[in-house]
Amino acid sequence: MSLAGDLARLPLTLTRTADILLTTDDAVIGATPREVVWTHRKTTLYRYHSADRRHAVPILLVFALINRPDIFDLRPGYSYVEYLLGEGYDVFLVDWGEQGPEDDDLGVADYVCDELHWAVRETVRASGQDEVTLMGWCIGATLSAMYTALHPDGPVRNVVLLTMPIDTKGTTYASWVDRPALDAERLTAAGGVPGAMIDVANRLLKPMTNFVTTRRKLVESVHEGSVDRVAYQAMSKWVSNNPPFPAQAFRDWITWMYKENRLVQGTMRLRGHVVDFGRIRRQSVLVVTASADHIAPRAGTVPFLGMVGATDVTHFDRRGGHIGLMAGSRARQEIWPDIAGWLSTRSDR
Repeated sequence: MSLAGDLARLPLTLTRTADILLTTDDAVIGATPREVVWTHRKTTLYRYHSADRRHAVPILLVFALINRPDIFDLRPGYSYVEYLLGEGYDVFLVDWGEQGPEDDDLGVADYVCDELHWAVRETVRASGQDEVTLMGWCIGATLSAMYTALHPDGPVRNVVLLTMPIDTKGTTYASWVDRPALDAERLTAAGGVPGAMIDVANRLLKPMTNFVTTRRKLVESVHEGSVDRVAYQAMSKWVSNNPPFPAQAFRDWITWMYKENRLVQGTMRLRGHVVDFGRIRRQSVLVVTASADHIAPRAGTVPFLGMVGATDVTHFDRRGGHIGLMAGSRARQEIWPDIAGWLSTRSDR
């Protein structure tokens, strides 16, 4: 099309782009039918409806404390939950909820030793099985690995760890927080860290991409008539919904993981017990990294492979970013089948 034609279409392009941006909150995400199994404080355990459960061992999905777990069930046709159900798995999800000032006393130990521990217990009870697959993503993967290390003889049969931060040395986050000017105690003196602040920090890891390129590509796709409105709005709605990071959990995470790098140093203790990944011996372990992950870089996850004590350990390294790996347009073809295939031989009696 000529330059004159492009200019003539520009007002319509901008109008349609504005319409997409302004109606993003109307996007439907997390729509797969489910029921509440258990609640405690703000934490809720869900079980997804299925009439075709072919694998005995249920899957418990665990996401980060700073984002909503709807990313596992982003939108119909592109939902990892929907895919797992179609593969015959019994799927549960733990939702940490929307934390408020009354939850600022909850630290990492509370989430691992209480909330996650009880969610595992209730998954086993509701499913009627003795074992469970724990599948964590981002911070949820780290919490899942810590839980399994603290309960090596517990009900966890398989542990799947997606884009998991373990060794934070040399990361951009570490360079930001490992300085006297960032005092986690002072930062949380008035309460938890607002989700919007965490979101901005994440975006600043790749500022041009997140603040400029994403919007430029949207305008271009609208102009060319190739925009996937549903996909853009679903992801945009999820990205913008960031619950607060509870004060104590934030202090623990920043200090233990980034200032002191305790997991790699072997000094992480939760309620007096050392988190020793070498105690994970009888479980089957799958670690998945993303080549373009700037939040939990591959180099910060790989050390776990040398720390875990299990003999059945598999590592998948795939294209994609921290979120795009599992929720991008290629995930259904490039990584979901591999994970399901790995699980299928480890989820039956």
